[in-house]
Amino acid sequence: MDFLRYSPLPRGQLMNVLSRLFLAVTLFCTLALLGACGPKTVAPYAGGGTGAATEDTGDNRLGTITEEFSSGTEGLDSTGRGNGDGGGSLYGDADQQSDAYKREHGRSSPEFKPVYFNFDESGIRSDQVPNMEHNGDYLRNNPSAHVLIEGNTDIRGTSEYNLALGERRAVAAQNYLREYGVDESRIRTVSYGKERPLFTGQSEDDHTYNRRDDFILE
Repeated sequence: MDFLRYSPLPRGQLMNVLSRLFLAVTLFCTLALLGACGPKTVAPYAGGGTGAATEDTGDNRLGTITEEFSSGTEGLDSTGRGNGDGGGSLYGDADQQSDAYKREHGRSSPEFKPVYFNFDESGIRSDQVPNMEHNGDYLRNNPSAHVLIEGNTDIRGTSEYNLALGERRAVAAQNYLREYGVDESRIRTVSYGKERPLFTGQSEDDHTYNRRDDFILE
């Protein structure tokens, strides 16, 4: 501490200056560390591809029906079949129907039946197989028909995660139909995640009927 002995400033004043300098350096380092630990920016969900969210714990109860990703999966703003035709259930009137109708049909076209999912899962449930077979039979018996599968989730969780979960649900149904004998070129998918809830309440019943694939005749 010899520099204190030869400092031109009085000892008390010098100690005060050093104390303030120490506090300033400490404050600067603390703020720098807090900035490094702050929230990270999350890129918008792009859809399609193996990089989508992997937290889903869904199993696939049908064995051979796998949850692959398809390059044909489209984003939230998908409309039409790429040529301006139709707009899926965006142009339907299901939201104006009774609750009983919505529970039975969702936003699906009259020719099809919706398929429902367990919480945070994207595998086709065994009790939903008859609905999938009904939809597959219609498409096989009407070879000129095309279908848009819309994946939906309940409102819990982040938008990004639910868009990815809705995609996996739509693609699981697409894979089922493909293995059921429907040409993949006749099937299109889109995920709406939690952005278009058919039931806007907070009950478990509302959540149950919002976890759904809709099938729209194009």
